[in-house]
Amino acid sequence: MRRMFVITLMGIAIVGGPGWPAAAGETKAMMENAKGEAKALKEEMKGNKTKAELERAKGNVKGAGERVKGKSKEMKARAE
Repeated sequence: MRRMFVITLMGIAIVGGPGWPAAAGETKAMMENAKGEAKALKEEMKGNKTKAELERAKGNVKGAGERVKGKSKEMKARAE
């Protein structure tokens, strides 16, 4: 059940992502969060709760970085 949820979540993130070029930074951030969540679910299935929380945190940090990149690209485009 969880494996199917993870596969579905990753499929939505991968297939749905490129369809929104205007919100590329937010889309990439969502994909990074989904990847982190998928890795966390795998670790929870193994019984590693600490490592699962670490994977979630890494996904959130990478997502925040992608949001910043997207905002900076947007601001550069407005300046030109």
